[in-house]
Amino acid sequence: MPLPVVEPEKYAKLLTEKSDRIRTQFAEFNPPELEVFDSPDSHYRMRAEFRVWHQGEDTYYVMFDIGEDPKKDRKVVRMDQFPVASTLINRLMAELMAEVKANPELRRKLFQVEFLTSLSGEALITMIYHRALGEEWEQLARALQDKLDASIIGRSRKQRIVLDKDYVIESLKVGERTLEYQQVENSFTQPNAVVCEKMLSWAVDVTRDTGGDLVELYCGNGNFTLALAENFNQVVATEISKTSVRSAQFNIERNGISNVQVARVSSEEFSEALAGKTQLRRLSDMALEQKNFTTVLVDPPRAGLDEATVEQVAQYDHIVYISCNPDTLHENLQQLTKTHRIERFAMFDQFPYTHHTESGVFLVRK
Repeated sequence: MPLPVVEPEKYAKLLTEKSDRIRTQFAEFNPPELEVFDSPDSHYRMRAEFRVWHQGEDTYYVMFDIGEDPKKDRKVVRMDQFPVASTLINRLMAELMAEVKANPELRRKLFQVEFLTSLSGEALITMIYHRALGEEWEQLARALQDKLDASIIGRSRKQRIVLDKDYVIESLKVGERTLEYQQVENSFTQPNAVVCEKMLSWAVDVTRDTGGDLVELYCGNGNFTLALAENFNQVVATEISKTSVRSAQFNIERNGISNVQVARVSSEEFSEALAGKTQLRRLSDMALEQKNFTTVLVDPPRAGLDEATVEQVAQYDHIVYISCNPDTLHENLQQLTKTHRIERFAMFDQFPYTHHTESGVFLVRK
């Protein structure tokens, strides 16, 4: 994938072109007017990762500009700054590299550096090496952690040294509330925090009057779960990743939310349990038969919803579908619009200067 070129003077035009493309692609469904939510025109990504290039006495960050053939068309691009990434990442890039260059123990066989930051000002740096890390590295890294005011993790093959913690706490403003989220190293989180706030506010708005109970598939760390809980009597959220389930539980407790239950099951398992086809111990305490599920929220991976999940989702009166791939969303809507109409339609520009688009669709049973 080509590296995005940040050109703030072109952003408004590019956003218009992207939204026009979405309108055209989905015109056959006769949706309401597209709600377009823009991004900051620079420094919008809260995480970034770089390879570390060693060339003689010099060491620097690089990324790969990948063309049509990923194996052959790969251009190495030096990255002393990265305007796509948060201001904090850009500051830490320079400060960390200065320390690495000045210290052979920090520099030796350093292969990759990953940054995770938050709007709340926290930062986590993962330094990945092609060698084992010992006490000398750990002592230096602890001093570096204090100097940079950022948590540091050291990684090498079969080795992971967490000096302080392996997460940041993000604070997101949703309406009049501020919600706090644990975001763990190497687990999925929304990369564009400002746009994420807009997505959460939109989802809260479209479900404000649905009532009843909510079921959420692919809940991750509870990103939407926490924001939507106030609109429903009860929320049951499902997720297959152990790390994400632990974070979701952490976030529920941290925000003092009492009407959410999270289960580590797949969407297929949950569907079968809800239909009474199977009994799962992990769901036994949830009293699913007593729930009044009026609404389902899905935020699937790029592959979209499989046929069985589409059939399950169509059973609910209201559907909130968050999509990171317009093509699979379009495919799923061909089925879902047989039973539901599109009430709200939104585009969230999570990834400026690229063709990637995040969409939100709110469907109501016909």
